[in-house]
Amino acid sequence: MTTLDHDFWRDRRVLITGHMGFKGAWLTSLLARLGAHTTGFGKDDRLPLLYRVLELPAHRSIEGDINDTGLLRKAITESGASILLHLAAQPIVLRSYEDPLGTFRDNVMGTASTLQAARDASELEAIVVVTSDKVYENRGWAWGYRETDALSGHDPYSASKAAAEIVARSMSRSYFSKPGAPRVATARAGNVIGGGDWAEFRLLPDAARAFAHNEILRIRNPLSTRPWQHVLEPLVGYLQLAQNLTRSFAKTNSTVVTEAWNFGPVPEDAIPVRDVATIFAEEWGKGAHWQADPLDREALKEAYVLAVDASLARSHLNWRPRWRVKEAVRRAAAWYRDHADGMSATLLIKRDIDDYLGALHQTEET
Repeated sequence: MTTLDHDFWRDRRVLITGHMGFKGAWLTSLLARLGAHTTGFGKDDRLPLLYRVLELPAHRSIEGDINDTGLLRKAITESGASILLHLAAQPIVLRSYEDPLGTFRDNVMGTASTLQAARDASELEAIVVVTSDKVYENRGWAWGYRETDALSGHDPYSASKAAAEIVARSMSRSYFSKPGAPRVATARAGNVIGGGDWAEFRLLPDAARAFAHNEILRIRNPLSTRPWQHVLEPLVGYLQLAQNLTRSFAKTNSTVVTEAWNFGPVPEDAIPVRDVATIFAEEWGKGAHWQADPLDREALKEAYVLAVDASLARSHLNWRPRWRVKEAVRRAAAWYRDHADGMSATLLIKRDIDDYLGALHQTEET
């Protein structure tokens, strides 16, 4: 049964699109810790940016537009990568209302561009396309959505990610089902948290900015429930999925039957925004407080209840969350607090990765 195999990743060549984003920076750091050689492709001009301050051994960065298929094809070929992890995206729901065309361009056509560029890469064995838990048609169910449930999207972001799933499935069946072609699968996760995320319209970055300046955190939709999980949880899932795809490629050259995978927390860890804000404030310490934002955001709706069922990943990949929601929030708060006190981002990420891998090893032995 699949587990995170350190030997598999040691000296393996991996290309990551969207490596400068929050998840991309953590993924690149995790792969560095596992001994992989990584090439990152993408660009991100936001400041501050976690990726820019990290020390990353055996890593090369290529700055380019994900829709530049020719440049991306060259990067994949020159990297010699056997695994492609596609994370490049416009990741903010509220931002998608401001720039719907840019969101569709990056999330839909960017996925098509990446898979088109990968068609001629002879070294590739596995491709993981990262989308979102928001790809599902949200019916307000209390239980988690499964990979076979209907896709849809109320807002431009959700619709773009659902469309990316359809693009990936179509391209996979049209071009990557033949013998010798890399195996392709999509991975769905959302509401990841952890230190170093400085994006707008996100709860924990907003909390860190407010508390670092002794200000009150103002939150929207305090009763909204989300499937919170530490960023390392789905990232390890993506790597275990890539291992599974690679071994399928090497063993049978047959089509991977399961094309989509959920990576989400246990149902009990889907808690309201207000509870997360409270845990974060308690871990931060003296002077950290929050209150509901009275601003009317009715025009910019976000899903109030949304969770995914990750039983497929648990049963087939032996993947499951190691840090429950309170632990994940507390670790994120400690990261931001210690960073505000002057500790380097590289050391803080190393601390969390080492602790997580230790917890992973311990549970695999029991």
